[in-house]
Amino acid sequence: MTPATNATAANATTSRAAATIVMLRQYRRSRRAHVDRVANMPDHPADAVPPAQTDRALVIKSGAGLDDAERCVQAFTVAATAVTMGASVSMWLMGEAVHLAVPGVAATLDLPGAPSLADLLETVLTGGSLTVCTQCAARRGLTPDDFVAGTRVAGAATYVEEVLAEGAQALIY
Repeated sequence: MTPATNATAANATTSRAAATIVMLRQYRRSRRAHVDRVANMPDHPADAVPPAQTDRALVIKSGAGLDDAERCVQAFTVAATAVTMGASVSMWLMGEAVHLAVPGVAATLDLPGAPSLADLLETVLTGGSLTVCTQCAARRGLTPDDFVAGTRVAGAATYVEEVLAEGAQALIY
């Protein structure tokens, strides 16, 4: 390369680096604004939404456990919010999510800006139903006695029956 080519390449690299720095600063500013908005949200879905009775059934399936905290909390937040709004909610835990039904496990998840997973789980158990996949539990060496009170263990036929019921809406996380 000639000195002129080297200078042109260096300028292009410097320009790309500067543009990247500007983008990162903009992202950080928008992220800080988002975190501030989330920090000012109510801690519990029941505080945020007025109750509204509905006859529709909501079947929520989550395979996200502690390995994917954000998706896990999203599923439980939707389920708990639907419960507080009077919807019939059936929450299914599959894959790694089955561990969340083991006493004490939900309390170990701490996601900044999110409601307590233990509180969300309690809301679902109180006003809806919580089901753990039979095969998923067995593959992890878990039995029905390993789960929090009120948890049922059921298989694919029960899940499909719930999803195909008239008026049911299925969400998968």
